[in-house]
Amino acid sequence: MTQHNSRSKDETEILALIERWAQAVRNEDRATIREAHDADMLMFDVPPPFLSRGLDAYMATWEPFFSMAEKPVAFHFHDVEITAGEDVAFATAVGNCVYFDPKGQRQPLQFRLTMGLRKIDGRWRVMHEHHSVPAED
Repeated sequence: MTQHNSRSKDETEILALIERWAQAVRNEDRATIREAHDADMLMFDVPPPFLSRGLDAYMATWEPFFSMAEKPVAFHFHDVEITAGEDVAFATAVGNCVYFDPKGQRQPLQFRLTMGLRKIDGRWRVMHEHHSVPAED
């Protein structure tokens, strides 16, 4: 992950949240994946479903991911940028993972991540998560 020397306390906390989440995905640790996400979160994803509203729907999207992901799971981010206000923040990054397509072919995937966060009771919570890939011609 990209780190900058002049991060604020909030930016540092959000970077640590993203790092814990990515490590949890690599470990297939569902409890830790869930940990920083708000119960009323919204996610837009690359594979169906297009939209997942609520924590249970979000967590259900990880099962197909883990079933298709190369083991050990690759899930890494770089070019992490964080903008944090007093109680609202957003983060962007470029991610990499590897999966097997329906024909069993190994497919590296580079994708974009955007997270919207709110500070609730002194803790940053993911309210919105968006994964995307460039449109193909």
